[in-house]
Amino acid sequence: MKKLIYISVFLLSLTSCDDELEQANPNVLTEESFWETEGDALSALAATYKYLKQNTFGYWGYRVVQLQNARADDFFLRNDNRGLYQLSTFSNSPTTDTPGFLFSGAYTGIFRANQVITNTPNSNIQEGIQNQLVAEAKFLRALNYYHLVLNFEAVPIFTTVPQVREDYFKAKSTREEIWIQIENDFQEAKSVLPTSYPPEWVGRATRGAAIGYLGKSYVYQEKWEEAINEFELLVEPTGEAKAPYNYKLLEDYEHNFMAEFDNNEESLFEIQIQNVGGSDAWGGENANESQGVVIAYGMAPTEVGGWFQMHPTNKMFNEFQKERTVDGDFDPRMYASIVWDYPGAMFYNRPFTEFEQVFNKNAKVRKYQNWRNDNEGIPGSSEINEKALRFADILLLYAEALTMQGRVAEALPLVNRIRNRADLTDLLSVLDKNAMMDEIQHQRMVEFFREGQRFYDLRRWGLLDEEISASDKEGREFFDEDRHDFFPIPQDEMNTNPEIEQDPNW
Repeated sequence: MKKLIYISVFLLSLTSCDDELEQANPNVLTEESFWETEGDALSALAATYKYLKQNTFGYWGYRVVQLQNARADDFFLRNDNRGLYQLSTFSNSPTTDTPGFLFSGAYTGIFRANQVITNTPNSNIQEGIQNQLVAEAKFLRALNYYHLVLNFEAVPIFTTVPQVREDYFKAKSTREEIWIQIENDFQEAKSVLPTSYPPEWVGRATRGAAIGYLGKSYVYQEKWEEAINEFELLVEPTGEAKAPYNYKLLEDYEHNFMAEFDNNEESLFEIQIQNVGGSDAWGGENANESQGVVIAYGMAPTEVGGWFQMHPTNKMFNEFQKERTVDGDFDPRMYASIVWDYPGAMFYNRPFTEFEQVFNKNAKVRKYQNWRNDNEGIPGSSEINEKALRFADILLLYAEALTMQGRVAEALPLVNRIRNRADLTDLLSVLDKNAMMDEIQHQRMVEFFREGQRFYDLRRWGLLDEEISASDKEGREFFDEDRHDFFPIPQDEMNTNPEIEQDPNW
């Protein structure tokens, strides 16, 4: 995939035009001249993939990674960025900028995917390759709609490239309609995509990724049997991967979040990041744009040149300590995810005690940080791939779907796989449904810290108000579940789209 991502992309915004020039310039790309070869389609796909991690607008870019984590009970964001602080303290409004970045970024990805879906069948590409490229674009379109429905609930659906100005303005579809669109796209991707690629194309969407996200989509709709049907394509009853898939939990949990172990066996889909290109991490799509990310830089303490913007809550710090390993030590996921004042604790090659304790928080973030270096370098220097979908997520979601269907005994080996990797004792088979769900909820909280899942987990479990109120998160007293469970439609969209209506809670 890193080969694909860094291809120069010429076609970013070509659409149909009402006017035609009498003579065509052979030196200028047009919509008609671009969509001819496999290389053209790959360039357009590269533009679609790349926007997933664009620093301002991408779902795994700097701003939106903070948005994913800002609202739950495990993180607090400081007040140097007004929009992010508003999200973290539940004082946001339709004019708060970061949800608008997510909204704009997702629709940019959808527009680019629609270009591939619309134009590739009219190219000179071999039909089998055409079908695969279209399936890949449908996976990416579904992924962007998945992010939109989780964050805004109801948004417009676009499945074709707008031809005239009026085509850009659509009313919102319902949540149910959006989920149907997501399911259809993932189903079509699943039926065509390969199980793997040659090494030079690692990172592109696979059949396993489509199955995983389809199953996850069913979980968010509480379609438990449909979710089970998808997950059992990937997982044996023992928790091992089912052939032809070779997914597995890495022996060392922390390796998932280190650059040297990118694209490993635990990953179903990850965002390809590399410290190449220009020096401008915040630039637009031009030759000076950096392909690294500034997320680690933004979370690093000021003592090592960072912006110290995100901090684990003390509630999260305590959650990690709920259970010790078989040897009586802390959960290894705690050491991999955060750093605190324990004997010999090192952070950026200096004792943890040399770092200032800020906002009365006991810990700082280690996960996805380059904390074994002396500092985080310059903005854009980090190149650790963001792991969008891990096998651990599949195991716990599968266990949850089984548990919600009363099949607790079948969920047990799946949860024990997660516990075994963390050096915890096996659960006994006497757990009832409620006890198993308590265990799954705890495991998801510690397993996916900093991976942008907590808020969405709490919402589908109906625990947002309870868990945020019981945290030490600043701004928790302003949380209103009816208002803050989804974002409002961004005000810029309200200003420009006469067909769209605001969420009544806003």
